[in-house]
Amino acid sequence: MTDPQNPPAPGRIMATEMAEQPAVLRRILDQGGPKIREIAAEIAARKPRFVLLTARGTSDNAALYAKYLVEILLGKPAGLTSMSTTTAYGARPDLTDVLVVTISQSGGSPDLVASTKAAREAGAITLAVTNNADSPLADVSEFHIDLLAGPEKALPATKTYTAELLALYLLVEGLRGGDGAAAEVLPELAGQVLERQAEVKALAERYRFAQRLVLTSRGYGYPTAREGALKLMETTYIPASPFSGADLLHGPLAMVDNVSPVIAVVPDGKGGEALQPVLDRLRGRGADLVVIGQQDQVDTASAGFALPPGVPEEIQPVLEILPLQQLAYEVAIARGQDPDAPRALAKITETH
Repeated sequence: MTDPQNPPAPGRIMATEMAEQPAVLRRILDQGGPKIREIAAEIAARKPRFVLLTARGTSDNAALYAKYLVEILLGKPAGLTSMSTTTAYGARPDLTDVLVVTISQSGGSPDLVASTKAAREAGAITLAVTNNADSPLADVSEFHIDLLAGPEKALPATKTYTAELLALYLLVEGLRGGDGAAAEVLPELAGQVLERQAEVKALAERYRFAQRLVLTSRGYGYPTAREGALKLMETTYIPASPFSGADLLHGPLAMVDNVSPVIAVVPDGKGGEALQPVLDRLRGRGADLVVIGQQDQVDTASAGFALPPGVPEEIQPVLEILPLQQLAYEVAIARGQDPDAPRALAKITETH
């Protein structure tokens, strides 16, 4: 029972759940991995024509990550569904032999359940990825992957997001006959990144009085930029606009000047190479550029956070988001806000 004379420190729940992420990642690899590979083998045997991904909020950014995985690693078309086409407009597309993956922390959002049920009735192979094996979404889906993250009580999702990323990576690896062994390094590296919170706290001072933020990336890093922006907006209420680097050059770059903070997620690989022209333009405009990426990229920016080297690009998003989660937490605390309970937010999306 909470002592009214000694209320919990702001952000205690979010901080605890962020710290749980290495253990959650290890649990997925050790306990969830065999089941994910089994499900992937069953689905692969049915040879789906393409993949549709359905989600809301944080899970929508995990779905975008999965879209990159499917298109790059599997060579199959992948799309993000517009749920209102079925839930509001009553459309019934032919989804025979289409894999529909619905991603939801709670598995309780009515529109996700209705959309998935309609997809299954339309002939789709349906797979739910949730943190609740007893959820309505798991019940209406043919297959289910349990994130094994344990209860998530803070409104800003942290551990379930990285759990979704890892589960989706293992799924796609399984669909192409791989074992996902590259992900074995993630729990240890995630722990190392999270231990560097003092570095993030120092970065947070740059944004304590920020009026707006721009986040950018390309390739596998783009979902991280979107999720980082969402976390900052959820916890600090600072307007944070995420852009693909390619889109940033087509107009929005005009809003960036020498007082506009920009956070660039720079993957170590082809996504980072594609982002280089954008970084050059930002430096040329005198932007306050902070880089989340490799040490050489951080060294050429105003400031940044160096990520562990040698990690395959397709699993770097699991590590990239960690300092951005901590940044959202630290900026919120510095601004006198409680990241555990952002105003006007709900854990389960109720839109239809």
